[in-house]
Amino acid sequence: MTPTLTALLCLGLSLGPGTRGQAGTLPKPTLWAEPGSVISWGRPVTIWCEGPLEAQEFRLGKEGISGPWDRQSPLGPRNKAKFSIPHMTEHRAGRYQCLYLSPAGWSEHSDPLELVVMIGTYSKPWISALPSPVVTSGGKVTLQCGSWQGYGRFVLAKEGGHHLTWTLDSQRHPSGQYQAQFPVGTVNPTHRWTFTCYGYFRSNPQLWSGPSDPLELLVSGVSRKPSLLTQQGPVLVPGETLTLQCHSDVTYDRFALSKEGAQDLPQRPAQQPQAGLSQADFLLGPVSSSHGGRYRCYGGHSLSSEWSAPSDPLDILVSGQLPVTPSLSVQPGPTVSSGENVTLLCQSQIKMDTFLLCKEGAADPPLHLRAEYRAPWHQAEFSMTAVTPALGGTYRCYGSHSSSPYLLSRPSAPLDLGVSGPSGGPSPPPSGPRSPAGGPEDQPLTPTDPGPQSGLGRHLPVLVGVSVAFLLLFLLLVLLLLWRHSRRRKAGDRRGSSHPCGGLWGPAVPPGAETVPSCSPDRGWLPGTCRGHRARAPGQRPAEEIPSSGCPCGPGRSPLCFCEGPSA
Repeated sequence: MTPTLTALLCLGLSLGPGTRGQAGTLPKPTLWAEPGSVISWGRPVTIWCEGPLEAQEFRLGKEGISGPWDRQSPLGPRNKAKFSIPHMTEHRAGRYQCLYLSPAGWSEHSDPLELVVMIGTYSKPWISALPSPVVTSGGKVTLQCGSWQGYGRFVLAKEGGHHLTWTLDSQRHPSGQYQAQFPVGTVNPTHRWTFTCYGYFRSNPQLWSGPSDPLELLVSGVSRKPSLLTQQGPVLVPGETLTLQCHSDVTYDRFALSKEGAQDLPQRPAQQPQAGLSQADFLLGPVSSSHGGRYRCYGGHSLSSEWSAPSDPLDILVSGQLPVTPSLSVQPGPTVSSGENVTLLCQSQIKMDTFLLCKEGAADPPLHLRAEYRAPWHQAEFSMTAVTPALGGTYRCYGSHSSSPYLLSRPSAPLDLGVSGPSGGPSPPPSGPRSPAGGPEDQPLTPTDPGPQSGLGRHLPVLVGVSVAFLLLFLLLVLLLLWRHSRRRKAGDRRGSSHPCGGLWGPAVPPGAETVPSCSPDRGWLPGTCRGHRARAPGQRPAEEIPSSGCPCGPGRSPLCFCEGPSA
């Protein structure tokens, strides 16, 4: 109660010293407003003043106005009075007090009631929870109000049966925003925790902005956590439809979805696909860069403000957000035998902080590796030891920056890895240095089913068999040609040693001599049956004709062997 308001009310009500001397024994009245003390401009408001049954008259005073602002007789049951304001304006805003008259005299003044009018031209502030609107039962949280409009103070209001408010001076942030932080705690699930905030200028403390969007704190407990999954896979393309499903084998009545760093907590009623199970689908619409992030969900019962423990985190990654296309290669090659070691190398000449490796059709999250710089490449090596056919398939890699780890580059060209041989036991996942803390979690790349082998690996045994057959056939052909060549040389040596002109030339035709059949069709003999020869050495002239025995050139005839001897 301010001295000014007290003096004005005393003057307005013309209370004499005798009357006031009896007021100390009377209880002070109660003053409140409906629908509340914060009213939109132009809306009606009703002020109520309540006292004892013996009250005969009620008077309402407003700070800054001399005399009573209004006076009313009590209504039935004759212990309270109604003061109406049909249209709330900035002139009606201010601080009010009331008192009543009884046979014993005038009462004390009520506690002050401050009526505030919300001005539509003022921009509404925003409210957020630090570090998150999800708070463990018994924990603490900080609520932050902020605006680009230069409000001197912010008011935090808690909704519920007791409309509590807190006021703090604003601080200007380096970004240019005006902010105020309100520590809140200890949070428990006995009631709901829903807050809004307002801003106003110091020069007009009864003229407020409109309320921020409400923020409800989600108080998590220890009941069994649900599971969160998506049918689309962890890496999404812009424009693709994204649906997250929260489900549990506990019959929850509702589910809530939270995104790390976001303030809204959408809720959905639970569906029961079968007895003992509950689930809810969260349709997030066409994918954009704003959908990238880490999500969790919670289950709750309608009769309790406490929620379950959080689900395991689910990372949603959005590709094509960086103008970079890395390359992906494999060593020792795209087709290996079961049990070999394989290295997948993801590279980019544009700086990347992290590389991610994805296997097409795998349900596991991508593997993240910190990028290393080896001029001129930024790269990461994903190593797989003792591979099995289960690791065969199509791979792609992406790059990301640590400042926005859920927004990825364009994908590399697909790489088909074929692993031949019998399927062995579980293979170790690709290994390498882990990504720095703060990014998406590192997850092993462990395929759940082998899937078909692709490309060359599927036909490798057939190709090997055909190659071996061709090689054997080629070797047999070479051996056959060598054998025939050897037979012909031996046959030539035998003919040279029995030549009828051997006395002249020895056992064979001399080097450089021309050897032709002596029997030919122009001599009238049958072609292809002559065994006789004539020989002529270079620079020599024909010699005598010597008959040759054993050289049948035709039926009933004895051919001749023509030889060329040395010059005379």
